[in-house]
Amino acid sequence: MILVLNCGSQSIKWKVFNDKLKVVQKGHTEVSDTHNYEGILRQELVKINAHNVDLIGHRVVHGGRTFIKPVKITSENIYDLERLHDLAPLHNPYNVLGIRTCQRIFTETDNIAVFDTEFFADLPEKAFIYALPEKISEKFGFRRYGFQGTSHEYVASASAKAMADKKKAAQRIISVHLGGGASVCAIKNGKAVDTSMGYTPLEGLVMMTRSGNIDAGIVLELAKEFGIEEANEILNKESGLKGICGEGDMLKVLEKVKNKDKKASLALDVFVYSIQKYIGSYFAILGGCDILVFTGSIGSGSAKIRNMICKDLEILKKTKIMAIETDEELAIANKIQKLI
Repeated sequence: MILVLNCGSQSIKWKVFNDKLKVVQKGHTEVSDTHNYEGILRQELVKINAHNVDLIGHRVVHGGRTFIKPVKITSENIYDLERLHDLAPLHNPYNVLGIRTCQRIFTETDNIAVFDTEFFADLPEKAFIYALPEKISEKFGFRRYGFQGTSHEYVASASAKAMADKKKAAQRIISVHLGGGASVCAIKNGKAVDTSMGYTPLEGLVMMTRSGNIDAGIVLELAKEFGIEEANEILNKESGLKGICGEGDMLKVLEKVKNKDKKASLALDVFVYSIQKYIGSYFAILGGCDILVFTGSIGSGSAKIRNMICKDLEILKKTKIMAIETDEELAIANKIQKLI
């Protein structure tokens, strides 16, 4: 049996798969109090029979320069993982906490880390490079790493298979993952060629609480005025839709829009507009688009949002538009099974 654990900053998801990758047990809980995260995680993990678990897979968001392919966790490399916390502060600390907790509960079971960044490891240099002095980029590892790669890879493959069933090849795919974090990916012949997130998961689209693309001069001013730590909090947790309308939950934003709240309407318009710009640019990069696929709790969960995004985009008239629920846990289990 393979246990896959997906620890996010606000949720804990897990699934147990048999050798045919069929789900035999699963759980999902929201975490409103992160101070008690480990306690909540332990409550979830005790639901699983430790004797049935042969291998544990973990979603880890940022692998940095050190980690690309899935890797077995050791007493040495877990410290290397912890050094990457600052690159994805909303994700990596909880990912590693999940690993350490499993080590304490499933003492005889190997833990395998699978990285969101893997799908983007082969981006063309023109897509991943930043226009900074080379010696600085080399020293700090500045490049576009990309994130949510497991999800983008899964839905791109699923959508391409759906088109193949209709005897039409899908070589150019734009994948849009919309949830608490949001990103767009351009995919050609099964490989990522560009993506909206960058060195960290902060770049790209306007998100629920993250600013997305922003003038670097603003970042410098924030750091000068408030210090690095508070500037980080502002950009990651107080910006995005929350920054514009005071609400970082899409369902609540939509409710405010329904009640004619002008700031909520503006926030939604900004969110949609940022996605449309990426779709248009990736359409140009790919030389067209066979499939536009939406996923994530908002992307596949809200027809209203999808319709707003696609409205008036005449370039999509020959594009198949799909909504596919992602399954990161299955994708991780599949990668791990190939290692056995």
